[in-house]
Amino acid sequence: MATSSNMNRPPVPALFKVALAPVQAFFRLEASSGILLALCAVAALAWANSPWGATYAAVFDAPLRLEIVGHGGHFTFREFINDGLMTLFFFLVGMEIKRELSSGELRTFSRALLPLIAALGGMVVPALLYVAFTHGTPAQGGWAIPMATDIAFAIGCLTLVKARVGHGLVVFLTALAIFDDIGGILVIALFYGTGLHVEWLAVAAGLAAVLWGLNRFYVRNGLAYALVGLGLWYAMHHGGIHATLSGVVLGLAIPALPTRPGREVLEELAEYIRGLVSQPDDEGERAAQLLHIEEALEDIEPPLNRFVHLWHGYVAYGIVPLFALANSGVDVSGMSPSDLLKPLSLGIITGLFVGKQVGIFLFTWAAVKAGVSPLPAGASLAQLHGVSVVAGIGFTVALFVGGLAFAGQPSLLAEAKLGILTGSLLSAVVGYVLLRYVARPLQPAVSAPS
Repeated sequence: MATSSNMNRPPVPALFKVALAPVQAFFRLEASSGILLALCAVAALAWANSPWGATYAAVFDAPLRLEIVGHGGHFTFREFINDGLMTLFFFLVGMEIKRELSSGELRTFSRALLPLIAALGGMVVPALLYVAFTHGTPAQGGWAIPMATDIAFAIGCLTLVKARVGHGLVVFLTALAIFDDIGGILVIALFYGTGLHVEWLAVAAGLAAVLWGLNRFYVRNGLAYALVGLGLWYAMHHGGIHATLSGVVLGLAIPALPTRPGREVLEELAEYIRGLVSQPDDEGERAAQLLHIEEALEDIEPPLNRFVHLWHGYVAYGIVPLFALANSGVDVSGMSPSDLLKPLSLGIITGLFVGKQVGIFLFTWAAVKAGVSPLPAGASLAQLHGVSVVAGIGFTVALFVGGLAFAGQPSLLAEAKLGILTGSLLSAVVGYVLLRYVARPLQPAVSAPS
C-alpha cells in the first residue's frame, strides 16, 4: 500500500524516466568508470586536434590564483587538477593499499615485496632499451620517459575487463604503479630538476610523524587528517617531491582496523537493545538511544572503510575523468608515420610496449620461482602477462617527463609525444585483447569440508 508521502509526491514524467534510464544503467556497470575515462581521453585528443583546438589550451592553461590571509600562488587550471585534485586520487589509492596490507593480498611481506620487484623490472628494462636506441644522440636525456606507468589509465583499462581479472591482480598493478610512481618521482627530482630542499623535506617528515601519531591514537576525525594532509602537501610541494604523493602518505595513515572486536560490540548492543524493549516508549529519549547505537557501530567499522566509501564515487567519476580530459589533448598536427622510425620515438615505443611487459613479467616470474612470493591470488601466468602489457600505458606521466627532458626542444618533444601516444595505445589495446580474449583465470580452489 502506498504511503501518504508517496501519494503526495508528483509523478515523474515518462520522458524523464526514458532519458534517465540509460544513465542509471551505465553507472551500475562495473566498467563504467573505465569507459568514462577512455571517453574523456578520446574527447581531449579530438578537441585538441579540431578547428577549436586553441580553446582546449585556453581552458586548461587558464591562470588561477589562490590567496589565503594575504598569501597566495599562481597556477593553471591543469596544474590545479594534476597537483591538487589528483592528490585525492592518490589518497584513495593509499587507503586501498593500506587495506590490502592490513587484511588483503599484501598482508604478508612476501606479497608486498612482489609488486616492488615487478616495478623495478618495469623501470630498469624500458630505460635500458631506450638508451640502446638513443645512445649518443641528443635524445639520450629522455631515458626516464618510458619508465612510468600511468596509474589512472592502467587501472581504468583493467576495469573494462574486471570480470576476467581477479582482485589480486588489480591490487598487484595498483601497488606496482605506486612503487613505479615513487621511483619516477625520485628520478625526476634527482635528474630533471628542481632539486630537493632539505628544510621542507624535514617539515614533511615531521608532519608524516604527526599522521603516524593520529593513527597510533586511533583518531577518527576526518578534519584532523585533512589539516595535517594539507600541510604535508604544501611541504612536499616546496621540498621538490611531487605533492600528490602526500595523498599516498595520508591514505596509509588512516586506521584500517576496528577499535574493538565486532562480536564484543554486538553482544553489548544486543543487551542494550533488550533493555530498551523492556522500557516504555519515550520519543524524547529516542534520539539519544539511536546515537548510542550509532557510536557503538562505529567501533566496528574502521575509519578507512568509511573514507573509501565517501571518496570513491567523487574520484572514479569526477576527478580521474577530469584528469584524463585535461592531460590527453596532445596536438599531433605536423607529425607523420615516418617519425615512428626515428630513434627517439622508436626508443619510447619499444620501452613502453616491449620493455614494460618484459621487465615486469620476467622480474615477477623470477621472484615467484625463487620463492620470494606466490603469484597474486587466482592469477595465471597468462593474466600476469596481460597485466604487464597494460602497465606499458605511460601516457600523461610520460608526457610530463618528456616535457621536462626536452624543454626548449620542440622537435624532440614532438617525436617524444608521438612515441608516447603510440606505445601507450599499443599497450592498452594489446593488453585489453590479451586479458579479454586470451588469458584464462584460474579456477578457484574448492575448500575442503571442515
